[in-house]
Amino acid sequence: MSLVLDAGALVAVERANRDTIALIKQELLAGRTPLTHGGVVGQVWRGGSGRQANLARLLPALDIAGLDDTLGRRAGILLGRARMADVIDAALVLLATDGDFLLTSDPNDLERLATSAGLHVDIVPV
Repeated sequence: MSLVLDAGALVAVERANRDTIALIKQELLAGRTPLTHGGVVGQVWRGGSGRQANLARLLPALDIAGLDDTLGRRAGILLGRARMADVIDAALVLLATDGDFLLTSDPNDLERLATSAGLHVDIVPV
């Protein structure tokens, strides 16, 4: 089981959302590394100063996958199957495996993508 983080989860960390931080901390204490990909980081990263200090401290503790050609092509195929357009969300869903938890501010879209990918994941709204 892994915890997969979308941009909404990272924004929640920036805003010091206690519930989100507690979930991530619980994963880290259990020896599991939460994951995301570089496109998600790009959606929220604005330089790390000021209010992004919390996010800047968290990022080194995450497994951040590259959004490379292979993942991009797989995301495009999933988007075609789901009849959707957000490559960042599609690539994020493809990082998950059955039984994972996806922390998101966009539960409807991620649920639709996960269903189209044939994944059985738990969507956790933030």
